[in-house]
Amino acid sequence: MQKKVLENKMDPLEIIPFTNRCSASTTVPGSKSISNRAFILAAMCEGKIKLEGMLISEDVNLMKEALISLGVRIEAGEQENDLVVYGCGGDLPIKEQEIFVGNAGTVARFLTALLSTQNGGVYKLDGTEAMRKRPMVELISSLEKHGCSFEFLNEYGCFPFIMRTKGLRGNFWEVDARKSSQVLSALLMIAPLINEKTTIQYSGGTVSKPFVNLTLEMMKSFSSEPGMDFKSKEEEVLVTCQGYRRRELTYSVEADATASSYFLTLPLVVEGSCTVQGISRKMYQGDSKYTEVIEKLGVKILEDKHGITAIFSGNREGGDFNFNAISDTFLSLAAVSPLLSGFLKISGIAHTRKQETDRVKAMGIELRKLGQKVLETEDSLTIYPDFGNLQTIAEKDVYIDTYHDHRFAMSFAILGSFNLLGNGKPWLSINNPMCCAKTFPEFFDRLNEVREQSVE
Repeated sequence: MQKKVLENKMDPLEIIPFTNRCSASTTVPGSKSISNRAFILAAMCEGKIKLEGMLISEDVNLMKEALISLGVRIEAGEQENDLVVYGCGGDLPIKEQEIFVGNAGTVARFLTALLSTQNGGVYKLDGTEAMRKRPMVELISSLEKHGCSFEFLNEYGCFPFIMRTKGLRGNFWEVDARKSSQVLSALLMIAPLINEKTTIQYSGGTVSKPFVNLTLEMMKSFSSEPGMDFKSKEEEVLVTCQGYRRRELTYSVEADATASSYFLTLPLVVEGSCTVQGISRKMYQGDSKYTEVIEKLGVKILEDKHGITAIFSGNREGGDFNFNAISDTFLSLAAVSPLLSGFLKISGIAHTRKQETDRVKAMGIELRKLGQKVLETEDSLTIYPDFGNLQTIAEKDVYIDTYHDHRFAMSFAILGSFNLLGNGKPWLSINNPMCCAKTFPEFFDRLNEVREQSVE
């Protein structure tokens, strides 16, 4: 079955339920968020930068190919997931290029910011139809005010557009980061190329703020000695930095905390336990806080030097949770909500309407398809589980639509692992399952391996 998926990623994939409690250990790939930040930061260094444990996926490959097309030298490292970037100090050798960013928000925003720092550049950027609808105007308006010119070929503030660059100026920036923290991270990373001291103000706050902290910590790792310093106030960051590395650096990418959320949720669905190696509660990634949510639902979390183990405690509680800071993981929980014993309210997710798809609306559609009562507001979903309806609907084949969104494919695959019919037969199929190649191409292989390990 997996081979068939790889041959035609659009074919639906039946999810084989677990007939035993989970008893397995697995790994997840490197973080997409860290991998693509590492590429940008490495390009702004002047030395040889070794990146270990990089994610191999569609989003990261888009960033890699874009940088190569701009003249950045990138070579394979000693291990499969290692790469070597020869930094150009942020001065990209090629000043005229057409670049496709796909549906990768990190590529779209981080690369646009880096390109805006170039002198005498002309760049045409475009993305998928979905990317053309994702928020870019906030970043673009800030860059325009500081010296970058944009020509929009369709709608103002959206892809496709042509950039004409002559470097940036100014040490005080304002940006609207209420819809995406990536616009703030993009400006933070390029700040050391412009001034030694830069103040960035983001009135109204930002969503997914842990990603901003991640960006600042990574900037420290890539900065030149004596390093960088930052002072964060409410809705403002002052960055002091004398530029990025001029000497060699080896940087290790953390395992993806968001990807781990699927396997940490699995024991809540099939009972038993699952260990995800290489992760911890103290990761730079804010999504590591997802463990605190599932603990309140009925999962015991144990941590040791090898990773984190999730253990089913006998309950599947509901609850009221704000996912603003860890919004990429809200689907991991919402998808399995039909199995919970009480209502589940997930709030703080309005900004996810402008991600790969309108995640709030799409999640409501798929859960209603499963016979669940769902109340939707601009910023929240409240789900009232109905297990009886789920059983009735599962008597006929259920097909989950993924909206070209990797997180729908992976989240609902965990629900489909529940032995709902009691006979081990599949009852749920995922349409376009390999959209998960965006961040986790081997996901279904890993899920199969975990199921095969779980033999009593």
